Amino acid sequence: MKKLLKVAAYLLGAIVLLLVCGLAILQLVFPKVDPAPELTIEYTPDRIERGAYLANHVTVCMDCHSTRDFSEFSGPPAPGTLGAGGDRFDHSMGLPGVFYAKNITPHGISDYTDGELFRLITTGVTNDGRPMFPLMPYAYYGKMDQEDIYDIIAYIRSLPAVESEIPDSKADFPVNLILRTIPKNGEMTVKPDPTDQVAYGAYLVNASGCIECHTQVSPQGVIIPELAFSGGRSFPFPDGSMVTSSNITQCPDTGLGHWDEATFVARFKQYADSGYVNPKVGPGEFNTIMPWTMYSGMKEEDLKAIFAYLKTIEPIKNEVIKFTATAQ
Repeated sequence: MKKLLKVAAYLLGAIVLLLVCGLAILQLVFPKVDPAPELTIEYTPDRIERGAYLANHVTVCMDCHSTRDFSEFSGPPAPGTLGAGGDRFDHSMGLPGVFYAKNITPHGISDYTDGELFRLITTGVTNDGRPMFPLMPYAYYGKMDQEDIYDIIAYIRSLPAVESEIPDSKADFPVNLILRTIPKNGEMTVKPDPTDQVAYGAYLVNASGCIECHTQVSPQGVIIPELAFSGGRSFPFPDGSMVTSSNITQCPDTGLGHWDEATFVARFKQYADSGYVNPKVGPGEFNTIMPWTMYSGMKEEDLKAIFAYLKTIEPIKNEVIKFTATAQ
């Protein structure tokens, strides 16, 4: 009996030692990304203008990093909150923890160098080495042209400073450990020439992260590749209503198979029309998290390029119920 107890004690000690070593490796080796580059960006008017266009109408950074007013259709950013952060994403959305969008005005990023911001945006690693939950779409930003990332940095540096104290995000166990293994170095690309519509459209679709909302995910929250762009991912509102993303593949019955370029562009641009007034939306009434009013500022040539790329996507039949007034 004593021998068995001794063996069990040795085994337990070995397991504990392995766990301690594993945790030490996670803390010391991961996230496994390069140090922040030595980088000084010239904040020219052209850079700031391009960055404003990207952050507000393409990558829509301001979608999460502002307070969205869902008393209006599509939840446009509330005045005075641009870049101030504070949006909460939690278990009610099927997420493994509680996560907050940070303040990205000069008030919130003053302790970041340009290189540290570049690494944060493209790898998801903070200036003190913490990994971000991939709700922040750094995997997509890490495939963009570095010049576009420089422009976004120049723009957020130019924002009026808004004071706000945002709580730290907290992932549940064991996701808090797994998170450390997810970040990787960005694989930056050169932005395609806009004359190559399909390639340029693919670049914009990646930058906009369209696949994230328009694809169903596994129970672990991972995108199901074979269902890419076929819609069906659901997002709850606090009142219990549920909005589900549309199928944007070329399926003629359930997707965009019968759409033409003009219809696609007009669908976005209607929200930028000078006569358009964004309607108020009450609890239980149809609303969407799709930031139409933000995407409506995208250039027509960019929308046409996105449509050209979407035309190359294989049709997947998936009928979607876009909105239900109560959670299912």
